[in-house]
Amino acid sequence: MGEKLRLVIGRLPPEGVTLGGILELVGKDSLLLVTGFLTLVFMVPVSIPGVSTVFGTAILLIGISRLFGRNLWLPKSFESRSVATDKLRVALNRALVWFHRLERVSRPHRLEWLTTDGLMGVLNNCALISGAILLMAPFGLVPFSNTLPALSLLFLVIGLLQRDGVYILLGYLANLATMVYFTVLIAGGGVAIHETLQRLNG
Repeated sequence: MGEKLRLVIGRLPPEGVTLGGILELVGKDSLLLVTGFLTLVFMVPVSIPGVSTVFGTAILLIGISRLFGRNLWLPKSFESRSVATDKLRVALNRALVWFHRLERVSRPHRLEWLTTDGLMGVLNNCALISGAILLMAPFGLVPFSNTLPALSLLFLVIGLLQRDGVYILLGYLANLATMVYFTVLIAGGGVAIHETLQRLNG
């Protein structure tokens, strides 16, 4: 997987790349690989404005298409959205180091019941959808707000591609940790606003 992603990164056009272009490079039949590619951007602290919304939407639609067994459909406005290749390549190459490390310690057939089709397949695709929604949450300036859901998606992608239930389980746990983190952020923000209003009111 890592070598395939490295080849895709090497083939990125120099002037800019769109979601449609990424799909052409990776291949529409390799939607999990596309998800892994889009997720890598958020594994390093390199800010590319607007990427979490665009890439998160693409991952969300990939999860939905997998859940219902349909072909992937992307809105034209998202498919044609361009991202600067130089910034994207820097982020992807840095994150690929971590991807290789995670990939090397994965093992097929661990907790194999988590990798089966049927009910577990539905739950795993729902976990992908949940991770994409969390990635799109409006906390982009908060530390780890993109990294945690991206890590969950990356665990799920590796687990599903490698048939490694341990990584799928880690994906579920990372999703749960993200939800807890966001709940704390929202609760903390609510308390701060309440205290500020109380001080203003004297």
